[in-house]
Amino acid sequence: MTSLGRLAGKVAVITGASSGADGSLMGFGGAAARLFSQEGCTVVLTDIKDAEGTQTAKQIADLGGTAIYRHLDVTSEEDWVDVLKETADTFKKIDILVNNAGSSARYTIEETTLDVWQEQMDIHAKGVFLGTKHVISYLRKNGGGSIINISSIYGMIGSPSSTAYHVAKGASRLFTKSAAIQYASENIRVNSIHPGFAFTPLTEVNYSKPDLQQWVLDRIPLGRMGSAMEIAHGILYLASDEASFVTGSELVIDGGTTAQ
Repeated sequence: MTSLGRLAGKVAVITGASSGADGSLMGFGGAAARLFSQEGCTVVLTDIKDAEGTQTAKQIADLGGTAIYRHLDVTSEEDWVDVLKETADTFKKIDILVNNAGSSARYTIEETTLDVWQEQMDIHAKGVFLGTKHVISYLRKNGGGSIINISSIYGMIGSPSSTAYHVAKGASRLFTKSAAIQYASENIRVNSIHPGFAFTPLTEVNYSKPDLQQWVLDRIPLGRMGSAMEIAHGILYLASDEASFVTGSELVIDGGTTAQ
């Protein structure tokens, strides 16, 4: 695997990174893991889909990268502590955390149950909080680092459904700004990415429906949905030293949807 070196020597932990195998539809985390490795980064892929994650990590390693997979439920503080400690013990440091794990819930306010509400808040808000809280000490030891939280344009605007998802992604967005201000003096950068409509394993079921697909396409000025790799390139930028003066920012990658 040829490295261009934009992340040479760095170590990254990426959540929700199982979907990145060749020949399959990639998610943001899996695509980022492959891209990071190509740029010289050691990658720890985490998820709750162990078979897929193991396969993705093996493919990256077979291409010459350094990648391992570890089970991580982002809502479990114990999982976070264990995975981050193992990463630091194995690779001597952590430079980058990508909080990408997510799920969807396409329900209106009246359709949203307390269980659905709590699940969305746990994954997208609590998970980001726990990861950030426990990685800070490792980044501090390095004299800085980068945390990238994958929010959504649905953390910025409304829609006819997805109530709890909107609220949880909005929480991730504002948590990012709070963390960025708290740790800027320690050269720990925290930014959020806000993907628009993209075709991934998470959206495939719904966006394959012709009526919903057309509804989505009608809202994208560029006239097409995005891909996981297009989002991953934004994640790479924020992880790299090229973004050394960027913190507390929102990187919107949405084909122009929120410009309207």
